[in-house]
Amino acid sequence: MEEKKETKKKKTTKKTEEKIEEKKKEKIEEKTEEKKSEEKKEEKKIEDAQEILPPLDFSSLILPFYTQALIKLGLVTDPFSDKEGENLELAKRLIDLLDLFKERTEGNLKPEEEKFLIACIHQLKMAYMEKAKIIK
Repeated sequence: MEEKKETKKKKTTKKTEEKIEEKKKEKIEEKTEEKKSEEKKEEKKIEDAQEILPPLDFSSLILPFYTQALIKLGLVTDPFSDKEGENLELAKRLIDLLDLFKERTEGNLKPEEEKFLIACIHQLKMAYMEKAKIIK
């Protein structure tokens, strides 16, 4: 009788261990699939970014700085990390670089290029001042 109980216990324990192992394997498979899915999404983003060929015009010089400043001001989600983050110091540096660009190209830009650059700088400065709580 005792032997039957012990045999039954062993069988039950063995079944329980097998179920636990199965669940572990399933979790590992799920994590692997999630990782693969994330990797595919990341690869797609990189491919999409590589496929975009900007036009050969003045805005192609300004927009990367402008976009990065918007991201660092926390106004736009970073397309590569899908995160929003604020870095006001870096945003200010990017705005200053655009200001420097404006100073160095003064008198050499077409009127529409100058308007575009001034508008970008103005928008960024206003957003920076609001974020830095200089203005409300």
